[in-house]
Amino acid sequence: MHFKLIIRTLFLRLGTWLSLSVLLGYLLGSVWAALALCSLTVIAWHYRHLYEFINWIWQSKAISPPQADGVWGDIYNGLYRQIKRHRQKQKKLNDKLRQFRDGAEALPDAALVLSKDFIIQWGNKKAQKLLGVRTSGDVGQRIDNLIRFPEFSKYLDAHNWDTPCHIVSPVNHEIHLELRFMAYGTEHLLFIARDVSKIRRLEEMRRDFVANVSHELKTPLTVVRGYVEMIQMEEETFNPHWKKTFATIESQVSRMDRLVEQLLVLSRTEINIDNHDQHLVNVPELIEDLVEDSQWLNQDKKHTITTEIDNSFGLLGFDTELKSAFSNLLSNAIGYTESNGNIHVTWKKLGNRMMYSVKDDGPGISKQHINRLTERFYRVDKSRSRDTGGSGLGLAIVKHVLNHHHAELNIKSDLGKGSEFIIYFDAKSMVSLVN
Repeated sequence: MHFKLIIRTLFLRLGTWLSLSVLLGYLLGSVWAALALCSLTVIAWHYRHLYEFINWIWQSKAISPPQADGVWGDIYNGLYRQIKRHRQKQKKLNDKLRQFRDGAEALPDAALVLSKDFIIQWGNKKAQKLLGVRTSGDVGQRIDNLIRFPEFSKYLDAHNWDTPCHIVSPVNHEIHLELRFMAYGTEHLLFIARDVSKIRRLEEMRRDFVANVSHELKTPLTVVRGYVEMIQMEEETFNPHWKKTFATIESQVSRMDRLVEQLLVLSRTEINIDNHDQHLVNVPELIEDLVEDSQWLNQDKKHTITTEIDNSFGLLGFDTELKSAFSNLLSNAIGYTESNGNIHVTWKKLGNRMMYSVKDDGPGISKQHINRLTERFYRVDKSRSRDTGGSGLGLAIVKHVLNHHHAELNIKSDLGKGSEFIIYFDAKSMVSLVN
């Protein structure tokens, strides 16, 4: 509306000047000369303002435009209004950018904004402290030119941001970092480096404590078990009360001994993270031995245990850890399935992965418990677990074993219909046993 008003005013003024020049030329007897003089005057006036406009745009540092009347005054007013609007938007953007930077600087982690090609665009001060990346001098560099660790290069090449990467800080070798990438908009990545040194130290202290306490408990438990067995072997007849007492002591000592043994296994499994010691494991033979050894556990419950074993493939891994994981799933099925149940053990290729599964027709597990089964000491039914000798550590051991072998655990269960525990091993771990 304002634009139309300016155009109307422009033509009205031009028409007024031309009319006056024609009237003046008519009175003086030279209309064309008067029109020419009027046109030259109008052109000169516009060129003068055009010169001032160019000078303001290219030379002047003033924000306010030159003073002018007429159409140039309207042009300057419109430009000035646009400049003010742009400056207000720029101020809002600057405020938001400042808030973002203040928030990024307040983070306890190192934060870098990268392009999709891993080029550094921006970083906070913590990035210099933990990674040695200087925002002033390293912008425009690829992140792997500054963080030169083989595991980090493999992490970048894999493009799998679901799991973090752990490295030692390039600046301080006493600092352990957890690195993560996440999408930031459509064209950028947010790179976060978190100091996990305290967490690692606490984990090491916890592992050392568990290992040391477990070792210390081994000896007194062995002594107590020995004395109880020696007393029970005495020919002297005890009254039923003492027989029951010694049987209870032996049962609880055996339970404690199993718990200590599993704590030691869990501690060794957590510490053993060196993939260079992996070797070929004949899994079909391992499973057959486990099924045969498990028959003594099955004497009372008399389950029917069937197998489906593909003898063509083994795994690259740790045989002791795999044996521990496989036997835990099998012993759980035997322990928690009612008498005369059915247990099916499978080892076969499924797509490009190998699958080990133990399926039973036991009581099953409620869905709210499934996600917590691999937590240490977690039990679905505490009283029932004590009766079956469960410690709540078996699946925690399985989880750590699978982490070492780049495998995943899948649990399928319907309450009252049974459960199936499935381990998937990726193609990198598969080894053919057929020559």
